[in-house]
Amino acid sequence: MARWLTRDDLGAAAGSATGLLLVSPDVSSVFPLSPEDRTAAAGLTAAALRESGVGEHDRVVVALAEPAGALWAAAAADVARAAACVGPRGRMRLHHALSTLKATTLVATPTGAMDLLSRLHLEFLLDPLDLGLRTIVLTGEIASKRTLAHLAGEFGATVTEVLASPFGGGALAWRGAEEQPLRPLADGMLGLAALDKDVPATADGPAELVVTPSAHSSLGDAVLRTGLVARVAEAGEIPAPAHTVGEHVLVRGVWLSLPRIEKALSRIDGVAGWELAISRQGTLDTAVLKVTFARRSLVGNPMWKGRIEQAVRALTPVSVAVEIVQEVSETPAPGSVNDLRGHHLGRDRALII
Repeated sequence: MARWLTRDDLGAAAGSATGLLLVSPDVSSVFPLSPEDRTAAAGLTAAALRESGVGEHDRVVVALAEPAGALWAAAAADVARAAACVGPRGRMRLHHALSTLKATTLVATPTGAMDLLSRLHLEFLLDPLDLGLRTIVLTGEIASKRTLAHLAGEFGATVTEVLASPFGGGALAWRGAEEQPLRPLADGMLGLAALDKDVPATADGPAELVVTPSAHSSLGDAVLRTGLVARVAEAGEIPAPAHTVGEHVLVRGVWLSLPRIEKALSRIDGVAGWELAISRQGTLDTAVLKVTFARRSLVGNPMWKGRIEQAVRALTPVSVAVEIVQEVSETPAPGSVNDLRGHHLGRDRALII
C-alpha cells in the first residue's frame, strides 16, 4: 500500500534519512538520494534540457537557488559544452556572468528572467538581443500569463517551461508553450490526486500534482504531494500548475512554511493574529507579514516589531516585510494567507472546492 507523504513528512524523517540529502532552505523538506537516485535525477534533468533544444554546442548558465542549482548545472554539463551555476540573486552579476561565459542558454525562474529583462531595459539600458541567448528554460515557479511568449520575443530565444520537483529540484516534465499540457519525462512518475482524499483524481476541476518515484531507493512506495494544483479539463492530460495548496506557500521560487511562521510568532508575547500578504505587482513576488497585537501598548513599540522581523528572518531566505496592524484584537485568530497573485487556494486541502 502506498505511503502518501507531504513536504512536512519528508522533513520529519530528516534525522533518519541517508545518502545525499537535498534540503530546502528552511529544512522543511529533506529529499534523500542514493548514488543511483542522483544519476536518475540528473538524467531526467538532462532530458529536459535536450527537449528544450540545448545541445553540445551550447553554454549554460543556471540561475537557480539550491538544492536545484547544482543539480541543473551538473545535468547541463552532460548535455552542453559548458555549464555553470551562479545562483539567483543579483541581476547585474547575472548579466556579467552571461556575458563573460558567453552563455547561449539561461535556466532561471520565470520572475527571475522577467526581472533580468526589466533591469536590462530600465537600469542597464541594454538590448536583450545583445546577450545572444538562444534558449531560456524556466522552472521553479508559477509563471504569469504570457511570460513565455514575452521572453521569447524580447530575447529572440526559444523559451520552454520545466516542471521541477519541489523536493529536489530535478526535472519531471516540460512544455514548449503556455497553452500546452505538461509532457512527463518518465512514464508513471507524475500524476494527479484528489485534494481531500489520498486517491487519484477522478473528475474535472482542481487536482494536486503528485510524484510517484517508483524507482527511488527509499521512497519507491510513496506518493509525494507536491502542493502544486492544476485544473483538469482533458482526461489523460497533466496541465501545468496554476495554484498551490497546503501549509507551504511558493514565494520567489522558495516554499515558505506557514506552521513555522505560526510557531515563531507564538513565542512573542502579545501577538493575536497575522496575515501573510503576497503580490506580484512588478516582476517579482512581494511578501508582507501583517501582525495584529492584543494590546495597544505594543502597536507602536519598535522593539516588538524588531523581534518579529528577526524571527521571520531566521525562518527563510525570502525577504518578508513586517507591518503592524493599527487595530488591536483581544481575541486570538489563526494565521491566514492573502495571495493577491491568486496562486494559493488555502491551507486546508479538504476545504478547497
